[in-house]
Amino acid sequence: MDPDFNFTDYDPDGLVSPCTFSNNNSVNHVIGPYIHSIICILGFVGNSLVIITYALYKRTKSMTDVYLLNVAIADLLFVLALPFIVYNELYSWPMGQVACKLLRGSYSVNMYSGMLMLACISTDRYIAIVQARRSVRLRSLSYSHLICTSIWVFAIVLSIPTFIFYDWYQPSHSEVFKVDLEEVKSEPPEYVCEMRFGNSDTAKKIKVALPSLQLAVGFFLPLSIMMFCYTAVIVTLMKAQTFQRHKAVKVVLVVVLVFIACHLPYNLFLLYDTVTLFHYNSCGVVDAVQTSLTVMQTLAYLHCCLNPVLYAFVGVKFRNHFWRIFGDLWCVSKKYITPRRFSRVTSDTYMSTFRRSVDASSDNGTSFTM
Repeated sequence: MDPDFNFTDYDPDGLVSPCTFSNNNSVNHVIGPYIHSIICILGFVGNSLVIITYALYKRTKSMTDVYLLNVAIADLLFVLALPFIVYNELYSWPMGQVACKLLRGSYSVNMYSGMLMLACISTDRYIAIVQARRSVRLRSLSYSHLICTSIWVFAIVLSIPTFIFYDWYQPSHSEVFKVDLEEVKSEPPEYVCEMRFGNSDTAKKIKVALPSLQLAVGFFLPLSIMMFCYTAVIVTLMKAQTFQRHKAVKVVLVVVLVFIACHLPYNLFLLYDTVTLFHYNSCGVVDAVQTSLTVMQTLAYLHCCLNPVLYAFVGVKFRNHFWRIFGDLWCVSKKYITPRRFSRVTSDTYMSTFRRSVDASSDNGTSFTM
């Protein structure tokens, strides 16, 4: 079977009709423009605030800070690329070959790097809590920068097939010809940004290899690391007789459960779709699987909006720096709304009081910072 063909239904006369995927198309036209727009806005705002907080206020003073900053960068780049991916899936791709490869390749890089950074955060929490005696030696900024650089390079290497096989081309089924005597006229060509292969053998290998690689490195590996590390963290915290033990355990459980809830359904359907890729199924079954993949993929995208809340804003110190942004913005706005002299006195008084309270709470606040 040609792997580039969609599954078909056969009528009694032996004629072959292509699958319409009506349910999947209907869901796509709802999720694409509306749900994904919400994800893009929330993800852009949340991850931008994390980056701004680190750039102007908090700085990267620990291994966890470096990982959180890199997760925010990966998620921000992802939500910036998402509108173009949605547009390409719903319509044509007018931006050419280079933009096509950069778009799909960057999506893959950000997906791998973001998931592996989450695994690094869990490892860092494991070392800090379970291996506390060795944490000072192992949790240095130089190590964290080296690990993050290695992850980005590794993600680029894993994405090389995506850069190679995604192509900008005019599919044969989009050509509509009108024959009138000797004159042949065609509609303006529409181009797509999709995977394209030279032969069927290459197509079969790549269409199995890419999802398998995504499942192995982009989900099951981070999930295994997180389960091991956070299980050990919970056991250690339960043994500790501290005031914030139960809160810390709840935070760990929420982080793990949200990760599983967002990513497990999509990856299970992706695994099923990969295993049955070259098996014959009716149009109804394939349409149902593709519709489920679309919905579950959107749920997985939602995780990039939740990362800032789960990993950054849950910490007392980070939350104080976050509120400091709004305090500074409020002072700047009052400077232009109220008379200059009154504004300056009010702003200086407010800022001095606000910063003293922030610094005091930052010094005294302790939490299980994710």
